[in-house]
Amino acid sequence: MELDVLVIGGVGIDTIVRVPSLPLKEAETIGVEPIESYLGHTGHGVTLGCHLLGLQAGLVDVIGDDVEGDRIRRTYAELRLPLHVALHPAGTRRSVNLVAPDGQRLSLYDRRHPAGLRVDPDLWRTNVVHARHVHVSIMDFARYALGDAIAAGCTVSTDLHDWDGRNDYHKDFATAADIVFVSTGALAEDAVDWIFANGRAEVVVAMSGANGSYLHVRDQPTRHLPAIHLPDRRVVDTNGAGDAYVAAFLARFLDGVSWHDAALAGTVAGAWACTTPGTHANLITAEELALWTRQYI
Repeated sequence: MELDVLVIGGVGIDTIVRVPSLPLKEAETIGVEPIESYLGHTGHGVTLGCHLLGLQAGLVDVIGDDVEGDRIRRTYAELRLPLHVALHPAGTRRSVNLVAPDGQRLSLYDRRHPAGLRVDPDLWRTNVVHARHVHVSIMDFARYALGDAIAAGCTVSTDLHDWDGRNDYHKDFATAADIVFVSTGALAEDAVDWIFANGRAEVVVAMSGANGSYLHVRDQPTRHLPAIHLPDRRVVDTNGAGDAYVAAFLARFLDGVSWHDAALAGTVAGAWACTTPGTHANLITAEELALWTRQYI
């Protein structure tokens, strides 16, 4: 099957706990709303987001032979999305996300897979040759797919999340991708310059939540895109907003639009994701994205 986007790594189960405030007050017991679980994590968000935007998208990952892994495989079968997995005895990754009434969150991420995890590279090699673009999540095993994606002639993207610009773990991803997404939360001032000096990136998108995003195109001035507030859609949950941004950016990039227009689409998609409770529970569609984007051009 030919794919527009192949995502490598990053599916799991999110447990969402809606708390009265963040940080939590000191107490032995805090009453909360009903606790829900969702199919989530970054790779799934990008895969599903691209699918809803009309792209042929698929996912490669390592999961467990467990209830959570069964839920993932069943969901992908129902969505008719290509899913290729290796099973690991450590099980399927999970996280617990605490969400405050204003939508802000604290994510407790389950690092159950061992450091240095390696899998049979045929897991992705048989798929990258059929893909236009490969998005590589920062799973340890996925770093070994970067060279294969480049060799196959695919454009490559990655999301470094809360990288500080120093941690060596992220540097393979930062230097191999054509498109780099990263959060500004912990980012050193010289990190973007480092990526351009040491890698092959043509664009770095620094996402800053309520402050919008910063579009860094190689050899061009930085452009700031303010966050968008959609009328009649209140911010309730920021889980998955970054993944929605990435998916919309990639969809428009593959349409051949300018970097700025791709970032604008990401801005709209990220804003939309913040207005629905849960992780990836209501990502924007191609029709909705076109409608809302036209209002901000």
